[in-house]
This record gives sequence, C-alpha cells and structure tokens, in this order.
Amino acid sequence: MNVLSAIRRRLGVKLFLSYILVILVGVIVLGTTAEMAVPSAFERHLAAMQGMMGGNRISQSLFGGFRDAVSEALGIAALAASLAAVVVSLLVSRQVIAPIREMRTASQRIAEGRYAERVHVRGNPARNELDELALLAVSFNQMATKLEQTENMRRQLIGDVTHELRTPLTAIKGSMEGLMDGVLPAEPATFRDIYAEADRLQRLVDDLQELSRVEAQAYELDLKPVAIDELVEGVVQRLGRQFKDKGVDLGTDLAQDLPLVLADSDRIRQVLINLVGNALQYTPSGGQVSIRTSQEDHQVRVDVRDTGIGVPPEHLPHLFTRFYRVDKSRSRAGGGSGVGLTIARHLVEAHGGKIWASSLGEGKGSTFSFTLPLAV
Repeated sequence: MNVLSAIRRRLGVKLFLSYILVILVGVIVLGTTAEMAVPSAFERHLAAMQGMMGGNRISQSLFGGFRDAVSEALGIAALAASLAAVVVSLLVSRQVIAPIREMRTASQRIAEGRYAERVHVRGNPARNELDELALLAVSFNQMATKLEQTENMRRQLIGDVTHELRTPLTAIKGSMEGLMDGVLPAEPATFRDIYAEADRLQRLVDDLQELSRVEAQAYELDLKPVAIDELVEGVVQRLGRQFKDKGVDLGTDLAQDLPLVLADSDRIRQVLINLVGNALQYTPSGGQVSIRTSQEDHQVRVDVRDTGIGVPPEHLPHLFTRFYRVDKSRSRAGGGSGVGLTIARHLVEAHGGKIWASSLGEGKGSTFSFTLPLAV
C-alpha cells in the first residue's frame, strides 16, 4: 500500500510507468502477431526449398531457430525500449513536473498571504509560443494578480471606512464632552449639530450596506419596460426643493418619442438621484444642472451636466472608485459618503449599460452619462 501511495503521489513515476505500459502492450501485440503470422509465412517461403533441404526435419529445425531469433530480437528490443523510456521519462518529467512544482510552491505561499508571488512562464507570449503548461502558468499569474488586487482593495476599504467613521464620531464625542464639561451650552443649536453628525454617520452606514449588497450582487432586478423620461421627471420633482434652496437651476432636455428601456425603475431612480445629487453638491449657487436624454443605436443615453467645479482629466477614470476624492484634503463633511457613484456604476452595469464621466477641467463643469438597453 505504501508503494502504491508513493506512485499515486509522484507524477514522474506515473509517466515512467505509462511508458513501460505502452512498451509492454507493444511487445505483447508484436509477439502475438509474430506468433500468428510467422509460421504460415515461414512455411510459405520454404515450401519450394523442402526437397533441397532434406524434408520436414530440416524445415522444423530452421523454424525453431527462426522463432528463437525472433524471440531474442523482441527481448533485446524490449530492453532497449525500456532504457529509452527511462531516459525519456526523466527528460519529460523535468519539463512537466518542474513548472507544476513551482506552481504548487507559489500557491502555498499565496495561501500564506504572500500575494506578490508569481511563477515563471516558459515560452514567448509575444509570439504566442506557449504550450498548455505555459498557458496554465499565465492563468495562475493572472489569478495571483487578481487576488493581490482584491487584498489591496480590502485593506484600502478598511482604512477608508475607518477614516470616514472617525470624523463624525469624533465630532459627536467632542460635542458630548463639551456638554458634560459645561463648555458647550445645552441649547437646541448644540443638539442640532450633534444630530446632524449622527445623521451623517447613519447615512454612511446605510451607503456602506448598500454598497456591499450591490458589489456582491445580493439583490434581484425587477426588469420591466420603463419610460426613462418619467423617471427623470420624478427625480426633478423630488430634488427640486433642494436645488431651489441652494440657488441652482435644474432643467431638462428630454428627447421626444423615446423607446422604453428594460430596467428596474427603483434602481435607475437611485442612479439618477445619486448623479443629480452629486451635481448639486459640487455646483455653486447660481450654477445650472441639466438632464438630457437621447437615443443611440439600441440604447437610451442619459446625461447629467453641471456648471460646477469640474474634474481634472487625470481623476476621471477613478471617480467611480469607492471613497475616491479629487481633492485629498477636502473633508467629507462637505460632500457625500463617497460611495454613491460606485453604487451607480454597479447598478448601471447590472442592467447591461455603461456609465462614465467627462469634464473639460477644473471650474468648467462635468457631465455624468450612462446608457440603458432598449426593451425591444
């Protein structure tokens, strides 16, 4: 049992035994064929020579010698083939087992948390000169890269969440200490400030919970034919008071006779609220925000334009990353939770659409656009 277990665990032994098995099968087939074909062939070729060679005794003696020669030749061939199998199995085993052992070692190190581990790819990827083992090594390195990125994102998320939670908690704790020490007056304004920080903390927790759900796709979309213009008009009515209070004009430019889109109305309304609310947040008093709809091929496009602070070009690819800030020194107190755009991206992509941002630069406004597939 120990020998069988050792054989099962070693690929090199399996390869060698497979070569020996092939040789044995070949020898058996060759020997059986020779045993069946040699007598008739021998009799046929010596039929004309029996009279000159003294009849059947000489014929039988010759046949016996010929059979012995064939058997000896088969034995020598089997021995030579076995020696060749040993050499070939050693060479092939090195080529096959070495990269497998390397991947096994690398996988163990990755399991220990060393995500920077990679394996050597044998071949020339540029010329597409890769065998199956090399392609496996490429896939292994891709997997390791994804795991490393996921781990980095996890660490960054923990740091970001810690930072975001610390700010309102510090404000609440400071206010409560001020009240207990008598430094802050126990009046409605003080309690309103504490309530505002607690409310901000609650919104952050709710947004984080929603983000975890959309990133894990732990929700179901109720896809139905929806008129995008009706969703836009509903969002305008809902947020109109906030725009009026801030002194920012909110307008619409809706295309006529737009086809219906296949969408979950609640989720797309959430996307619109995130984008329009984000535009309001970063558009100063006296500015403008407009919502435009149009049809492009087999999709409906929605653009949310503002005349706000704008975004430098180098920051545009990162706007939909959770907690990303264009201005690292800017406090979150003046903005949202930092995950609204991330949630919007996941929801739009879950519908089969795309979302992106564009801007001419700082102080020149920005545009957030997304597309949705048609219902037909």
